[in-house]
Amino acid sequence: MAIASVDVAIIGGAVIGSSVAYHLAQRDDFKGSIAVFEKDPSYQHCASALSAASIRQQFSSAVNIDISLFGIDFLRNIGDLLEVDGDKPRIDLVEGGYLFLATPDKRSILEENHALQQKMGADISFMDTEALKAKFPWLNVSDLSAGCHGLSGEGWFDGYGLMQAFRRKARSLNVPYEPYQVVHLEKIMGGSWILTLSNGEQVEAGVVVNAAGASGGTQICMEAGFEAPVHSKKRMIFTFECRDEVPGLPLLIDPNGTYVRPEGTGFICGSSPDEEQDPDCFDYDVDYSFFEEHLWPTLANRVPAFEAIKPGAAWAGHYDVNLFDHNAFMGPVPGIEDFYIALGFSGHGLQQSPAVGRGLAEHIVTGRYETLDLSELGVDRLAANKPLIERNVV
Repeated sequence: MAIASVDVAIIGGAVIGSSVAYHLAQRDDFKGSIAVFEKDPSYQHCASALSAASIRQQFSSAVNIDISLFGIDFLRNIGDLLEVDGDKPRIDLVEGGYLFLATPDKRSILEENHALQQKMGADISFMDTEALKAKFPWLNVSDLSAGCHGLSGEGWFDGYGLMQAFRRKARSLNVPYEPYQVVHLEKIMGGSWILTLSNGEQVEAGVVVNAAGASGGTQICMEAGFEAPVHSKKRMIFTFECRDEVPGLPLLIDPNGTYVRPEGTGFICGSSPDEEQDPDCFDYDVDYSFFEEHLWPTLANRVPAFEAIKPGAAWAGHYDVNLFDHNAFMGPVPGIEDFYIALGFSGHGLQQSPAVGRGLAEHIVTGRYETLDLSELGVDRLAANKPLIERNVV
């Protein structure tokens, strides 16, 4: 490795780090050097590769809706935006929509969320149980009061493809990717950062962006002097096939948090475990009893056709979960000069990566957000004890 110094060092080369690298490198007003440090260049275990890879507008906070409205526009145009030498990337975007379901006690939350989403331009349909049954005749609505379905702008895509498209475009803009872990970080006299790499070499950097995710982002923060409440939590995805057809199935969210969506000729599903059964975790073991005891009974109750299924493959990955409020921390860290973070996405990293990458690039170059104001996701809300809470129906 020949890099001795760099203007901007990005720690973590998956979808967030690569989005930052691309958005920074393509700016006409940025002439500095960039380097990305990624400890797992195979990307076998990164969240970008192991995620269910979806995008939704159905949030309760304006900033997250804005982020996803920009995100869906970016994904629709990715072939032109991230083209390299005439090769247009494909991410197989399917705008099948999310379908959030609410029991009577949560209907008011769904109504309030829907009103904000509509006001901001999201294409979401509010449906009572009669309308739900008419559109989705395979759905059990006996315990429901309402649902919201994304008519456009929501769905799923190839998350690994998105990450690689950002990465390839960044590399085409002369951003090197170094296959090393940053094992130590310290500030030196004169204001620069010194990154010590896993191969023993050191790199001096003017600005550091911590996008290391669940596999090391919290440790990098500690090295810099910031204690981030971001923890690695295991999430499992299970696949199955069904004997009967379930036409027009969106990404369905049951009131207990279980989700299911089509994948090829079959289906994938998952859920977050209860908080008391969700320890910090770094292994990739799959607990098949979670499917048998929780997921399948939920799915069979909500969609009776799912009583007769054939389970398939399963895998596990990790979310970088922000236990403070389950929303991302992004931007400069107060009191630590030239140190930016993009961590704690809690499962929203892929869909938020286009806007986050653009926003961080803007802030690094100009000291502010130029397009979307992403300051609500700033780190200062932690010290102020002002969490950004999403009001959900699950």
